[in-house]
Amino acid sequence: MHKVSESEVNIIRVQASGADQSVQDILAVEEPLEIRLVYGPADNRSTKSISITMRTPGYDFELATGFLFTEGIINQYDEIHKVSHSPSLLNPENILLVELKDHVRPDMIKLERNFYTTSSCGVCGKASIDAVRTTGNISKLSNENTIQINKNIFYTLPDRLRQQQDVFETTGGLHASALFDLEGQMLFVREDVGRHNALDKLIGYSLSQGILPLNAHILLLSGRASFELVQKAAMAQIKIIAAVGAPSSLAVEMAKDFGITLIGFLRDRRFNVYSGAERISG
Repeated sequence: MHKVSESEVNIIRVQASGADQSVQDILAVEEPLEIRLVYGPADNRSTKSISITMRTPGYDFELATGFLFTEGIINQYDEIHKVSHSPSLLNPENILLVELKDHVRPDMIKLERNFYTTSSCGVCGKASIDAVRTTGNISKLSNENTIQINKNIFYTLPDRLRQQQDVFETTGGLHASALFDLEGQMLFVREDVGRHNALDKLIGYSLSQGILPLNAHILLLSGRASFELVQKAAMAQIKIIAAVGAPSSLAVEMAKDFGITLIGFLRDRRFNVYSGAERISG
């Protein structure tokens, strides 16, 4: 299942002028997804539930793959043997099994330390503040052969994103993460009720297609730039992040630490540069 879902509901529309109306509204679907990790030698496999996240159904395999990668549980796509739905008779579409290859040994002690059983947001599952900042092996991105992008390219990105967003136009309830090349051409976009899920879907797809690292691309976020999004982007080696909304103070701090160009309030042919201004020209 690849298309994001929407649902119709009967509502009463109340307005100051005129009579109340009974109409249909379209909502973005939100359902839980449980990710279970299967690992260990062939003769002694173990299964562990590592996350439950509220997501918009669609691109679930990419979501699970991207989550495992951005949280540092796997380092590359070929560590995965198979991703499949659970054989459970109750809502099997909402339970994913990610089977690692026999030789892959995830750090389960680290996993226990970093996550609660349930994680419905990009941060809630982190069991310690240290875990928030030390996921994976993120090093400062190299500034050698520094990319230069004319500022006019950034002005075009929000409109190009809106042209591609399908469900948002009818529900208004989804976040989007979009990947562009350095000339401003959109490559692909993913949407979800959770902003972190949208980015995990995008990175998961990139990982499965063998196009990581994303160090020659622009990431556009449809909303604000929070620190967990910067961290996930850094795991994919993304050097340039532009957000339609505001960044948080910790997002700016992390962008500077990782050598990422971070742009906020990208709208109406203007934006703010919070870090990495050397990559923007014009």
